[in-house]
Amino acid sequence: MAGEIKIGRMVLSSFGTNTYFLYREGTGKAIVVDPANEGTKIYAALFKHDLKVEGILLTHGHGDHIWGLDALKGAVNRERLEKGLEPAKVYALEAEKELLGNAEKNVSAMFGRPCSVVADEWLKDGQELSLADMTLRVIATPGHTAGGCCFYIQEAGFLISGDTLFCLSVGRTDFPTGSMSTLVRSIRDKLFCLPEDTKVYPGHGESTTIGYEKENNPFCV
Repeated sequence: MAGEIKIGRMVLSSFGTNTYFLYREGTGKAIVVDPANEGTKIYAALFKHDLKVEGILLTHGHGDHIWGLDALKGAVNRERLEKGLEPAKVYALEAEKELLGNAEKNVSAMFGRPCSVVADEWLKDGQELSLADMTLRVIATPGHTAGGCCFYIQEAGFLISGDTLFCLSVGRTDFPTGSMSTLVRSIRDKLFCLPEDTKVYPGHGESTTIGYEKENNPFCV
């Protein structure tokens, strides 16, 4: 019988960015979402708990969500290579390709740590992704950035919302490719149709639910 899907969090970087890891109990497999910083620290924490990374997901391309990517991917794939396993891939929405690859547009250069990355697999809106014995649905939610997205795990009732939706707030839209009207439309049309008891895990701050945000979020009511 399949174990329950669990979620863990590490708060990293001076921006207080949430890095999440998803895993199904009993499998020893995990997915990392938004390796914000200190990739070797993320790897060591998962290794300590006997969790092997099968894939890395990016909700969007801002520096504070990708600074730890290269170090994490390097550590993960050295281990996988030693065990004769295929490398773990990095996944991001196709529309975020340009921003991820441009340190000026992804504002990493602005904060003194220029960073650009390339995904191994580019995702599309509505695509279902099977990783680490879990199935996630990709939901394109442009607005914070043009290629921002969320990941919905229907079985667990989890939504990883990146910087699209926060508890009683939304992501800022004054950086390149941002648009407040587009962001609010994404939330209303793509997220508020999910079950109200869906637990929302944002890129910063504490978790919330779809129902609570529908009733109380001042940007979206």
